[in-house]
Amino acid sequence: MIRVTAEVSPQALAAHDAIIDVRSPSEFAEDHLPGAINLPVLDDVERAEVGTEYVQGSKFRARRRGAALVAANIARHLEDALADRPAHFQPLIHCWRGGQRSHAMATILDQVGWPVTVLDGGYRTWRRSVVAALYDVPLGHRLVLIDGRTGVGKTALLARLAERGVQTLDLEGLANHRGSLFGAMPGGQPPQKLFESRLHAVLARLDPKRPTAVEAESRKVGARVLPPRLWEAMQAAPVIEVTAPLDARIDHILTDYAEIGADPDALDQALTRLPRHHAKATIAEWRALAAAGDLRPLVKALIEQHYDPAHARSGRTPNARLSAHDLSAVETAVVNDVRRTPAPASHPTPRP
Repeated sequence: MIRVTAEVSPQALAAHDAIIDVRSPSEFAEDHLPGAINLPVLDDVERAEVGTEYVQGSKFRARRRGAALVAANIARHLEDALADRPAHFQPLIHCWRGGQRSHAMATILDQVGWPVTVLDGGYRTWRRSVVAALYDVPLGHRLVLIDGRTGVGKTALLARLAERGVQTLDLEGLANHRGSLFGAMPGGQPPQKLFESRLHAVLARLDPKRPTAVEAESRKVGARVLPPRLWEAMQAAPVIEVTAPLDARIDHILTDYAEIGADPDALDQALTRLPRHHAKATIAEWRALAAAGDLRPLVKALIEQHYDPAHARSGRTPNARLSAHDLSAVETAVVNDVRRTPAPASHPTPRP
């Protein structure tokens, strides 16, 4: 008997041995459920061919052609991706809206003897849950922002806090971007919907009663936009500003951005995208340093003339200012109520 469910909580999804997305590869690439595998019953070309014949030709021939392709593809999956699955294999199957594609796969897998479940409403059920959580209702998590000037090592600090058992949210990891002009990473960024799916899945696993450390970001991480409810929660969150000496910041940047530093063309292209308020002569000087491989003076100049002024314009007041090297103090400030720590008497250092 083929079961049907509309439950997409982390616990419900984890109860299945696999999540099988039978949509086309392009649909899967745009967004998919966390951990899903793509076993399309029609690939992109086949889906277009059947759709064209359905609209322009005979609906009967289109259905017959589609059925033949679906049967052949499912047979191939049984002999390939599903060949080693045991008798008690329990998959969750879905397509775009829980229609013909998912039920075709489910019918055959049910005949094999596997306990099969179809996601009612398909991918759209998942997408509705993501939109509701990130766009419609306030975020219920206790966020604590890890702030600091460029090069203090906020991302590395977040990872070290996670190793110590602190709840963390790594937005740059989810967006596959380091959040700066030079922050592109191999593989490129996920589409916006996939970024939101990953974000929703992580948030759903976090305990809202415990504080969650998250790096202070702008509204966008690379080209990916932070959803409104997350952005609102970040704006209202207490702030821990971490500090480090200038030389240490330069060292960290040279290490963390070694790949782009070793690629003169990529570095030059990034420098040409700097904001227009920098004088042409200044940018030309920086490009000359990059071309000559003089990276340390280039990084120092960018910190002092680009990143630090931008940080100073952002306007976020810290609740505590701590050394990036004092991990225990940062952990204590996250876990405890950092709002009780008075802000320093000097002028506030805002979010980057």
